[in-house]
Amino acid sequence: MNAKTALCVLLVLAAREAAAQPKWWMEEPVRLIQTNLRETDTGLDPARLAKQLQEFQANVLLFGMGGIVAHYPTDMPFHYRSSHLPAGRDTFGEMLREAHARGIRVIGRFDLSKTQKPVYDAHPEWFFRSVDGAPSVYNGLYSVCINGGYYRGHAMKILSEALERYAVDGLFFNMFGNPASDYSGNPLGPCHCDNCRQRFRARYGRELPANADAQYREFMHISSREVAAEIARLIRDKRPRAAFLTYIQEHVDGIMSESNTSVTRPLPLWLYSASDHVNRARTSEPGKMAFNLSMSFVDYAWRFAAVPPDEIRSRLYQNIAHGGALAQHMHGTLDDQLDATFLSAARPVYAWHARHQELYAGQTNAARVLLLGGRTNAYRGLFRLLSEQHIPFAVSDNLNWLTEPGLPYDLVLSADGAPAALDAYLRRGGRLLVCGTTPPQLDLPKPVHRWQDIRAYLRIHDPKLAPALPETRVLFLHGDYVEYPPVERPLLTLIPPSMFGPPEYVFKDKVETDKPGLLVRDYGQGRMAYLPWDIGGLYYRHSSHAHAGLLTGLIDTLLPGGRQLKTDAHPLVEITVMRQPARNRTLVHLINLTGQSGTAWFPAIPTGAIRLELASAFRSARSTALNRSMPVRRQGTYGAITLPSLDRYDVLVLE
Repeated sequence: MNAKTALCVLLVLAAREAAAQPKWWMEEPVRLIQTNLRETDTGLDPARLAKQLQEFQANVLLFGMGGIVAHYPTDMPFHYRSSHLPAGRDTFGEMLREAHARGIRVIGRFDLSKTQKPVYDAHPEWFFRSVDGAPSVYNGLYSVCINGGYYRGHAMKILSEALERYAVDGLFFNMFGNPASDYSGNPLGPCHCDNCRQRFRARYGRELPANADAQYREFMHISSREVAAEIARLIRDKRPRAAFLTYIQEHVDGIMSESNTSVTRPLPLWLYSASDHVNRARTSEPGKMAFNLSMSFVDYAWRFAAVPPDEIRSRLYQNIAHGGALAQHMHGTLDDQLDATFLSAARPVYAWHARHQELYAGQTNAARVLLLGGRTNAYRGLFRLLSEQHIPFAVSDNLNWLTEPGLPYDLVLSADGAPAALDAYLRRGGRLLVCGTTPPQLDLPKPVHRWQDIRAYLRIHDPKLAPALPETRVLFLHGDYVEYPPVERPLLTLIPPSMFGPPEYVFKDKVETDKPGLLVRDYGQGRMAYLPWDIGGLYYRHSSHAHAGLLTGLIDTLLPGGRQLKTDAHPLVEITVMRQPARNRTLVHLINLTGQSGTAWFPAIPTGAIRLELASAFRSARSTALNRSMPVRRQGTYGAITLPSLDRYDVLVLE
């Protein structure tokens, strides 16, 4: 065996050993606190902070390490020690030692997106350039480019120094890649540095666009993943037991996200932010942990103005109810908070998690319904409806589950369109409900016409289509509608726009048509339904009972064995059904969101008895919050229980 072959064998063996080592972030219940350090915080007392974290019952600390500012005495050129690092001190090293002594893991935080002017002066080719060639400068810091020599070369030297010097439990990267805007919300546009120009031209055969288009966004996606792959290899080489974390799914060990607010974000407020992030991450990449940070502040300009306490609590409960980590952010340290109400809100959730941590390791989503779609109004409308109707569901960004044997989901919902890959799922017996004006890439007739931005009605012809709407004969339609050829015995048809004023002329010119508002058909051994209009977006914006009734009627019709869960819980009691395979038990999480109103968060209204029937073969049931068992009644394939009361949150353990 020559030296080169021997080296290859050693690398393969090392990779296998690293893959076989325990992944603490998957096997341990995580209670993470992020202290987002300012440069002025470098002189903090690590022993005091470690003691505070221990009292908070946190077991993971996300702590500033390097990048824009190094909180340790780095020796790397173009990597700057904090100006507040006391002489002879190593703040990060001391924090690591104090935390590890108390059983607290430490994840080092890097922000490699910006650095100081001397680096720009020495290596201008490393940096972002706008279309006019100007660098992006924010508060004196220069933005580097993901395709430049800083990210693709020098940063790896910085990270090597950090990883060789410190036994970190993970590294997290903020602002990974080229951001689309700066902290003030000013758009930056595409990077036009020489590296981006050359790479883009080689890949797409054209020059960079002045404004970001689909190819540029794909180019940035590919570029950031190339760098992520290099960082992943470096971490696994230097610290095989350390996690790689950032805001992407590829190459990482844990998927970061944020539940946050903004004073300019369009309303309505997204009530299920944490549930959305964690459910999507854990289902899309079940081998990776979801770290959804509950951001403490209102918006960038007000980093020390806290969001309402009940919003903090709801986010944290949603994190753990969907199988993710507890993760609370703060700016500065625990001593610096000018509004500490978010800490008071989070503290009892962390204490609960510590008392019952055996519930929060190894959870998987047990839902039999899958929701597809991006973060659009249409997707959020379907997400809301499923939650309000207590239909357990999983969310995925990919279709990897199609390779699994059998039918892992009884029903798939898509917020807008359906990929051709679902054809095989349908033909072998799957059920599919597609919504929206993007025609599914499946075996359907060709559309006849696209109606744009119409104000119309849809006629319900069969009351069995929506049993919850016995007195409703029409639904309102506002937006685009894709017309298909007429079908026999239509269930839903278009009433085109007609007069709506003055009152004396309303419906004077009304016309009934045979233009279908719903296509339902057998598909191989399966069945599908398609609503060629944006019912999800309409429900998200207007919450019409009629749209909800139609959707639930279709879902109930398509589900082959009926609903997985039946309950009389209030629509604002969010319920998730999770499995703990290692313990062979089912966990039902209930989060009381009844205190939410518009943009306001109030304490949840305690509820009385809640009846639940779950299609699962359990024989015992116990309420964790009430610390009491409940009798189980078998009703066919369902086990029925009654939870006497619900305050803010509970976990029912079914065995």
